[in-house]
Amino acid sequence: MSDNRKVFVLGMARSGYEAAKLLANKGYEVIVNDANTEQNLEQMKELQSLGIKIVLGGHPKDLLDNTFEMIVKNPGISNNHKYIERARELNIPVINELELAFYYFPKGITIIGVTGTNGKTTTITIIYEILKKASKSVFLMGNIGYPVCSFISQLKDNDIAIMEVSDHQLCNVFDFKTNISVLTNLSEAHLDFHGSYDIYKNMKKRIFNHHTKSDIAILNLDDKEVLDLTNDIESTKKYFSASSINKLGCSIIDGYIYYNNDKIIALNEVKIKGSHNYENAMAAIAVTKELGVDNNAIISILKTFGGVEHRMEYVKTINNIDFYNDSKSTNITSTQTALASFTKPTVLLLGGLDRGHSFDELKDHLINVKLIVAYGEAKARIKDFAKKFGVSCKAVNTLEEATQVAYNSSSEGYVVILSPACASWDQFKDFEIRGNSFKEYVSKLEPECS
Repeated sequence: MSDNRKVFVLGMARSGYEAAKLLANKGYEVIVNDANTEQNLEQMKELQSLGIKIVLGGHPKDLLDNTFEMIVKNPGISNNHKYIERARELNIPVINELELAFYYFPKGITIIGVTGTNGKTTTITIIYEILKKASKSVFLMGNIGYPVCSFISQLKDNDIAIMEVSDHQLCNVFDFKTNISVLTNLSEAHLDFHGSYDIYKNMKKRIFNHHTKSDIAILNLDDKEVLDLTNDIESTKKYFSASSINKLGCSIIDGYIYYNNDKIIALNEVKIKGSHNYENAMAAIAVTKELGVDNNAIISILKTFGGVEHRMEYVKTINNIDFYNDSKSTNITSTQTALASFTKPTVLLLGGLDRGHSFDELKDHLINVKLIVAYGEAKARIKDFAKKFGVSCKAVNTLEEATQVAYNSSSEGYVVILSPACASWDQFKDFEIRGNSFKEYVSKLEPECS
């Protein structure tokens, strides 16, 4: 490796920070650029101590030139960014942190990748917990919040890397390849980023890149979009289904989850409830069975796993009003799933970044919704949607105001759920901060004195 190789890291955040550290430790000259001046000071000091140049507050015209070997781009940055367009003109490859990490993976590692519109985080977390219970050497990473580059120094032959892979990450991968890939489901999402549903789906399809018959695809047999998209992939296909008896994977039969002909567990023993969570559990079972895990480890985890933070997370009960944090629901399908989980009278907190998507597909899921509290950038369009379908709606500016209005408008026996169907970026850096803020707002609500 020569000493004059240079890499341009576009976008700091967690992935840019870890990518820059890895590159510097591999002998590269690194420049990190981010328009946002509000960065973690300790991380910046660490990067600077490694000789990394950091440029914040904008994208200077002369910063990117033909001396760079590649650009490592934050997944959230558009491929239409001026630096990416400039890189094309200069024939500089553009990759992301996932692809970079893959270059340094040990050859003997097993890689499990999970993607899909919904259910990714729950599915990979169940897989991870089952594999840990089975005493496998396994690492959880990826879009769940743990950059892949941060694990390079820990990984060794025969380890298992289980990773959540987003469509944004799949935009800039080329050599990245899994041994087992899961596609949980498909529905319209992130159209503002990709431009069309077809492009979005084809990004998801890249989770099967470079697969041969020796690689495994775990697919949702009940999702026609999934089946159509994967019709021509080379992988050996296995399935999970809540509605069909499936001899190539997992099925629900007479209230039990089966793997092939083997009865695994009764649905009433699975701690996480709801048809979507049973699908996530079946996908996880199908993956772990490919790795030789016995039923005892699977059953133990499914009986005790209570879900993932910010995904239908129970927060608190105040005056017999239940509060749930579903901040991860950044699209319509996720919010549909959340609403289908309750039969109690419901107050729905809806709003956030206005991506221009229609809310009309929620109309058939509002049977128990007594009030929508709209907030944030999308509040006016949400109010129009509610009026169109005859649902009461109150519009406010902030999530904090929305939480208070929801509480004031609820009665005993109600459910208040934050399931925004929008991204968080109009008011919060990410959905985790939004969810944590909601929980903080709930904790400050004053219960009525009896």
